Amino acid sequence: MDIHHVAIIASNYARSKQFYTEVLGFAVIRETYRADRQSYKLDLQVGDRTQIELFSFPNPPARPTRPEACGLRHLAFRVTDLDAAVAELAERGIATEPIRLDELTDRRFTFFRDPDDLPLELYEVAAIGSPPEQNPTHD
Repeated sequence: MDIHHVAIIASNYARSKQFYTEVLGFAVIRETYRADRQSYKLDLQVGDRTQIELFSFPNPPARPTRPEACGLRHLAFRVTDLDAAVAELAERGIATEPIRLDELTDRRFTFFRDPDDLPLELYEVAAIGSPPEQNPTHD
């Protein structure tokens, strides 16, 4: 049907919580501390139907971040005004890569990083009421 949530394990829970709630502005649905796991789980609302589950665990292993490493490549967020979104991130001290053009869809996009160096993408889509978008298949 669609994606319910994406799970992220943070190396520094407080830093990542601040990034996803204050910098990116995602609303907290609930925050739970699981004493038996020494772990926090923070559920964040992304848009109308998607969530991020932000976890902390004691001493999580490092994950390769090279773009072609096996596993989830990046997490992309839809925006209707890429320039405004990039400017808002810059005001909050978050650097983005140069804006690129998806040659298959003619949509603009850029990448930035979360506190654990996970690649996050802003992908510009048409506003509601515009013609439907194609599925992005860029690198």
